[in-house]
Amino acid sequence: MEITRTFDLLNLYREKYRMEDALAGKEKGVWVRYSSDQYVAYANHVSYGLLALGLKKGDKVCTISNNRPQWNFIDMGVAQAGIIHVPVYPTISMEEYAYILKDSEPSVIFLSDKTLYDKIKPIADTVESVREVYTFNEVEGAKNWSEVVELGKKSADKFKEELEKIKDSIKPEDFFTLLYTSGTTGFPKGVQLCQNNVVSNFKATAEVHPLGHGDKTLSFLPISHIYERMVNYHFQYLGIAIYYAENMGTIGDNMKEIKPEIFLTVPRLLERVYDRIIGKGKDLTGIKKRIFFWAVNLGLRFELNRKNGWFYHQKLKIADKLIFSKWREALGGNVKIIVSGSAALQPRLARVFWAAGFAVLEGYGLTETSPVIAVNNLNTNEIMLGTVGPVIGGGVEVKIAADGEILCKGPNVMMGYYKQPELTREVLTEDGWFHTGDIGELIDGKFLKITDRKKEMFKLSSGKYIAPQLIENKLKESFFIEQAMVVGENEKFASALISPNFPFLHEWASRHNIKFRDNQELICLKEVQDRIQQEVQELNKDLSEHERIKRIRLVKEEWSSETGELSPTAKLKRHKLYETYDSLLAEIYSVGKGTTDFSE
Repeated sequence: MEITRTFDLLNLYREKYRMEDALAGKEKGVWVRYSSDQYVAYANHVSYGLLALGLKKGDKVCTISNNRPQWNFIDMGVAQAGIIHVPVYPTISMEEYAYILKDSEPSVIFLSDKTLYDKIKPIADTVESVREVYTFNEVEGAKNWSEVVELGKKSADKFKEELEKIKDSIKPEDFFTLLYTSGTTGFPKGVQLCQNNVVSNFKATAEVHPLGHGDKTLSFLPISHIYERMVNYHFQYLGIAIYYAENMGTIGDNMKEIKPEIFLTVPRLLERVYDRIIGKGKDLTGIKKRIFFWAVNLGLRFELNRKNGWFYHQKLKIADKLIFSKWREALGGNVKIIVSGSAALQPRLARVFWAAGFAVLEGYGLTETSPVIAVNNLNTNEIMLGTVGPVIGGGVEVKIAADGEILCKGPNVMMGYYKQPELTREVLTEDGWFHTGDIGELIDGKFLKITDRKKEMFKLSSGKYIAPQLIENKLKESFFIEQAMVVGENEKFASALISPNFPFLHEWASRHNIKFRDNQELICLKEVQDRIQQEVQELNKDLSEHERIKRIRLVKEEWSSETGELSPTAKLKRHKLYETYDSLLAEIYSVGKGTTDFSE
């Protein structure tokens, strides 16, 4: 069966995958499973309902919601009616919401809950294009999405033929979704993707692992982001049941409940899982504690393809029985594959999780490339830790420019930026090469390794270049450091702002009988500054002289996307951080001495 448009996946459910749990989500604490037949029916009713409301091919529908089965009903119902889907993160600022809604001009908005309704409805009322706002949850005074479904049921006979005509008219090269990149500077850009951009990507990535019909996944990364969304289609293409976590705090419990075989994550979440496991290990005593850390240290030396030799793997079998089997149980007991993307994964993390029996596949891409450009491939055993793997198939090409920038060409490359032809021309050449803005290299002519963002690299006053992401990722390997921003453009040396890992720091302070009132007092304590200084000094040993961090400043804030320091994909919003910590940054380079000064 040929799949050339996303909604063709519904035919797979009709003809190939008859499933009782095509999609599932928790409602009032209970898992509600939707069969493949229900999925198809809901999508059709959404299409009929929107047509009955007067929407036409080319109009836009916006969703601002957490992950849930209903998101898919809207997504498919919109796509097969030729309507453009504009999914938006539920955690961005009011200014960004106002910008996106005015720029995209949706006719209908679907929101998840009362909190979002109270935030978005006043903005929507000022946007001329918006006809209706619906909520997925029951919200007093708001229209519910079920009204669209009921209207669709009543209007099915009237619009059935029209919907089939619209579906037949939709071509693979047709614009089908508008995605606003989270952006680390200024307002987000609208990325236009056609059907084939995304379809070619989920088909190509379906070739990198062996899982399929009968397996399950737990989805918790934002489905409004192209990473989770494309793989959402990828799972449907393979007949993998998709369960949506209640929220980020229930992932562990949800894993144990549904026992998935595969899930997507970002490095920071995997690091937190690891930190929690290590934290529990530190609470052990005596021989149990020694065995635990013997196993972890063994795992940190793991090499693929049994390169460590027979004796290492005999020890690993013992470590697995005593320690690593319990890690697998904590994630439900069935997880075989973890896919990591959106940021660089620490090789040490990949090693220890591989040692524990999880195949960790790191990949790379951008919203503009739908998104995957490269990913480590389990099916062909083309895997190299510390890289994002080989370039995917399906006609995707990569080359490295003279300045180290990664260029990509293929069916996955976007149509362009919405209403911004000048910006499109800046990144997309006439012969189809997309400038990713990332710096990288091909190891052994095959494995892509990302080293930094081109725009984020800076020069010291000595003329030496600093690649901040590389150093920041190394800093975040420390249990004491949650986030860091390396600075020093046009200065004599590099410095860093550090947001500590406060939960870990609180526990460490308690163990060392260190008293404090709040985070502000905690970061000012000499013992804390000295301990984090020690972590930075350890890192400095592995850096070249000009890269070494000479001064640090600790901040009391925990950076997040909700508070604006990070994008929804956990990338630093450097312009925001520069504004917030302007005086602290000035102090770093105006003060010569201090407890956090290594410049002498």
